[in-house]
Amino acid sequence: MPRIGMEPLRRRALIDAAIDAIGAHGSLDVTMSEIARRAGVSPALAHHYFGAKEDLFFSTMRHILTELGDDMREAIQEKSGLERVRAIIAVNFSPKQFRPEIIAAWLAFYVEAQRTASLRRLLSIYARRLHSNLVFALRPLLPAKEAERTAEGIAALIDGLYIRRALKDGPPDAASATSLVENYLTLRLGRRCDA
Repeated sequence: MPRIGMEPLRRRALIDAAIDAIGAHGSLDVTMSEIARRAGVSPALAHHYFGAKEDLFFSTMRHILTELGDDMREAIQEKSGLERVRAIIAVNFSPKQFRPEIIAAWLAFYVEAQRTASLRRLLSIYARRLHSNLVFALRPLLPAKEAERTAEGIAALIDGLYIRRALKDGPPDAASATSLVENYLTLRLGRRCDA
């Protein structure tokens, strides 16, 4: 007989195991059996909770995005303008977010979103939220059109740095990534042009 209250714990263990397995492989070339073994449950139980591997990956990415969103809300609380933009950048390159297994999951997410409608919708929601948060923070600092373009540039740099990091060996360098994005921000704030 199943123990009451175990389902959320096992689901979370499977999500954590999926993140670890994707990080170890650097791709989605992992099996439900491997993920289940890492989580300490049977493959049958993993399939019971999530169905196919694709469903587990969707839940994993939704979990990663939820944690990012929670961290973002906490970081930007009671901040505005430049301080808010810097907090958004910092959260994206925080030790909790910018670590090899999460970076590998993001790379897999970008690739799979091109083939899977549900993941494409999830990626679209993430992109709109990031853009919206950045534009809101930038509007007091720049004219509307420049705020939009600068937000788009910052988001592209964040995504691009995750992709580049996924393709390198060695530990992620969050300080360097943050510095690159902040340099771009400084240039945009200094130029204040429509280009």
